[in-house]
Amino acid sequence: MSGNTFGSIFKITTFGESHGPALGVTLDGVPAGIELTAEDIQKELDRRKPGQSILTTQRQEADAVEILSGVFENTTTGTPLALLIRNTDQRSRDYGNLAEIFRPGHADYSFFAKYGIRDYRGGGRSSGRETAARVAAGAVAKKLLAKENIMIRACTSAIGGIKAEQFDWDFVEKNPVRTADPEKAEAMAAAIDQARMSLDSIGGMIECRIANVPAGWGEPVFDKLDALLAHAMLSLGAIKGIEFGDGFAAAQVRGSQNNDSPTPEGWGSNHAGGILGGISNGAEIVFKLAVKPTPSIAQEQTTVDKHNQVVKCAIHGRHDPCLCPRMVPVVEAMAAIVLADMMLRNKSSKY
Repeated sequence: MSGNTFGSIFKITTFGESHGPALGVTLDGVPAGIELTAEDIQKELDRRKPGQSILTTQRQEADAVEILSGVFENTTTGTPLALLIRNTDQRSRDYGNLAEIFRPGHADYSFFAKYGIRDYRGGGRSSGRETAARVAAGAVAKKLLAKENIMIRACTSAIGGIKAEQFDWDFVEKNPVRTADPEKAEAMAAAIDQARMSLDSIGGMIECRIANVPAGWGEPVFDKLDALLAHAMLSLGAIKGIEFGDGFAAAQVRGSQNNDSPTPEGWGSNHAGGILGGISNGAEIVFKLAVKPTPSIAQEQTTVDKHNQVVKCAIHGRHDPCLCPRMVPVVEAMAAIVLADMMLRNKSSKY
């Protein structure tokens, strides 16, 4: 299977399956001299791990990270960094009845069409559990970016039709939905719980804002900064759309309304979301993501089996009724990985 590596200089390769012995990631291109401990990585993994509240899957995983190489005396050595996260609470028996059928909304059929074989235990590599490895890698990228005072923050900005209208970033880690709007948190949580009680799921939106990225990061033409951020975000299985700045709303206005004009004090507006011509312009980078409802639901659905026969199925494993709360740290991690790579690439852009 190809397509497991991301990045140019700061490069990551993830491995492992949802119900295998472990997941992990190797990182190449990490500069020497960065202070790094398992605790630095663990605090990010703890934000993503399952079982945090009734609004998330009840699978119990410590997601304890092990640093296998690339660190000596709590400092990166410049050699490949290898991180391992062992699976300890798999219940593969929950998927025994799905071995011969293709789950609605999942990658089962497309994986089988491509490879002629699939890991039906939680989806294997297509499982959202693979993102634990990305969060571990993102923790390293965040350490690198911290030297440049770059701050990456994401939050749940909508659940169903309930939209956040204010941003109190200190509130994000104080509520199970991970919204930044204290007035909408309770309603968002109630919408998720209602979907759960109905044996259903619900989608939402995640917003990410990145401060202090200097002007000039990004490559022209194919490796534009927004293109690579979009690549990173759309590589997450649940993300179905992305927009930067005003996004699709820009299609409804005139250029005189949409143009961002520079001033002696900085940019007069930020309709572009901090990126012009695929290169950062020094303004805050802003993008929003559409997150689909979790496809694993306990309601009975119609599908087909490997013999193309119509069958009924209900998925009884432990799954998130809404993916947004646990995807917030994943979005931050992928943004950090892109920016760490761009930072290193930009050092060679001029003499």
